Amino acid sequence: MNLSLLIAGVGHIICGITDCLLAYTPDGRFDMGKDPKDSGKMKKLFKKMPLRQIEVSMLLGVLALFMAAFGYIGLSRWAEGYSKTAGLIMYISGLFFIVPITAHHVFCGAVEWFYVKLGRTDEALETVLTFFKRTAAAAAAYVGLLVFSVTLLVLIISGNTELPLWTVCFNTLLIFFLLAPTKLPAKGNIANAVMFLGLCFLV
Repeated sequence: MNLSLLIAGVGHIICGITDCLLAYTPDGRFDMGKDPKDSGKMKKLFKKMPLRQIEVSMLLGVLALFMAAFGYIGLSRWAEGYSKTAGLIMYISGLFFIVPITAHHVFCGAVEWFYVKLGRTDEALETVLTFFKRTAAAAAAYVGLLVFSVTLLVLIISGNTELPLWTVCFNTLLIFFLLAPTKLPAKGNIANAVMFLGLCFLV
């Protein structure tokens, strides 16, 4: 159990690094929510972006999320020892998060890769954005993460486990709320890494 949570924590750290490889180009930070609306800024941001950097991010990200899966499955099995219902919910929601989010990570990398490969033209930007919008459903994976985190939170608060109440601080949902106002990159991966690394010494 402890080893699986440790592997998951390291996996999310690696995944956070791969997110940064996609977000930081040699000419600045890329904001998927704002920058695609400005074709001129996009051309400047990705002028020197190495394709190898994007490729490493996609491939390493898949490995990292595979590692993270050990933690979601491990925690769901641990929860099953206290509540079969909670364990089942965490197992299903954990897989619902990992599988689509892996695809989403690859899709995000593919958008950047093809934009650079196609010459950073306006037509290329329109093409990759259309692709991104049509594959955006994979982002629904975060619903799985939300359900997983809330179920774990309720299980601990209800007193059904042997963990003391203060251990709720090692929960993705609460950690993410603390990080949200900051400018830190890869907030979700940081929150997940803290949860798994913290709990690996407690469960």
